[in-house]
Amino acid sequence: MLTGAPLSRFRKNLVAWFAEFQRDLPWRRTRDPYHIWLSEIMLQQTRVAAAIPYYERFLERFPSVEALARAPQEEVLRLWSGLGYYSRARNLQKAAQEIIAKHNGVFPSKPAEALALPGIGAYTAAAILSIAYQKKHAVLDGNVARVIARLNAVRGDLRTNGTWQKLQGSADYLLDEKSPGDWNQAMMELGATLCMPRSPQCLLCPVSEFCEARKHGLADVIPEKRAKRNTVEITLASLVLMDARGKTLLLAPPKSARKSAAADDIHTLVSRMWHFPTLAVPRGQAAAALAKFVEESLFAGRAFRAELLPLKKVRHAVTYRSITIFPFRADVEKLPRVPGAKFFPLANVSALAISNLTRKVSRAVLASK
Repeated sequence: MLTGAPLSRFRKNLVAWFAEFQRDLPWRRTRDPYHIWLSEIMLQQTRVAAAIPYYERFLERFPSVEALARAPQEEVLRLWSGLGYYSRARNLQKAAQEIIAKHNGVFPSKPAEALALPGIGAYTAAAILSIAYQKKHAVLDGNVARVIARLNAVRGDLRTNGTWQKLQGSADYLLDEKSPGDWNQAMMELGATLCMPRSPQCLLCPVSEFCEARKHGLADVIPEKRAKRNTVEITLASLVLMDARGKTLLLAPPKSARKSAAADDIHTLVSRMWHFPTLAVPRGQAAAALAKFVEESLFAGRAFRAELLPLKKVRHAVTYRSITIFPFRADVEKLPRVPGAKFFPLANVSALAISNLTRKVSRAVLASK
């Protein structure tokens, strides 16, 4: 553990490097807690380059906590559509509503109050409070954990409870309390741009002289790779019904927020959003299973006379699931009346809150025309 002059030099080197080489990111141009909070939520499971245009569009539509809290949830999800992990957007709005109700519209500066908000965990609270309010809380995310693990040559799975707690203790100890917000961002920036999971750029690192992993030739093997969950293969059939006006049928999001544990649960796979009639099918039986489903579920047992036109299959992935979707198009004189369903122009379905899976199916149909 660094102490005295080496610790001071470590901090000085890292802060100076960050001041000169940090990326120009839109959320770094403000101390507004709402903007910083939004960026932190968007950056969970999302690359910086992908998040930036969503961040800018979201703030244009919802410039304040009040605007977000009052908005229809479907509008929030529509602006989020494409980022994935939609529970983030739902929790973001729920938290905004709590902030209006309990905190006078301002993101709370006390850790306990921040942690009580939906979607806010230890890392997110520390990031927001340190950057927006200069509170002395050290962040620990994957990037920071990797930096500290290499600095201290920590072996084994970093995500085990005991190891993660020790890494948090190290992060707390290293924190530059004079500028906690910049310090936290510098640690994260180092992990994101130089101290990367593979091929770390040790020659460019401003603190490489303090790195135990580099001294012992372990930078490429720390942290150890985590065992991946086995991939589950799922096959879906999806139907796009089309009438003469170019309108299609979309089924409503489920009213219940409860998630199914089944890997092939359709509501989970379409992120509980508007979607085409879709079902899990055995391989090689997509057309037959879909025809039966359509007759029983959409046409109330009446014979389905339209031809199912098979389209190019679509590939999709959700966490550990590898999904093959067989889209079909069927032209009908009249779209069936289904409770809660919506008739909508196929060319404009992206104006609705839909998942990437549904968007890929719509593109497959549009490409076939």
